[in-house]
Amino acid sequence: MNPVAEIKAIYQQATRATIARDLEHAIALLKTLRTEEERERAAVYMDGLSQMRSEWKATAASRPKSS
Repeated sequence: MNPVAEIKAIYQQATRATIARDLEHAIALLKTLRTEEERERAAVYMDGLSQMRSEWKATAASRPKSS
């Protein structure tokens, strides 16, 4: 599988429980991309992963902690 397709698959399968690991893996793949065209295609998925991580962190932080 090419790196852009792999980043897309990571994006589509990301969950709250796996987002940190998924984003790290996607960043590693992004670093292997050789052309600007590939990086531009991957950017939309990278942005989506970053947004999911931010939203899920904010949601977790706003939840009341049970004692």
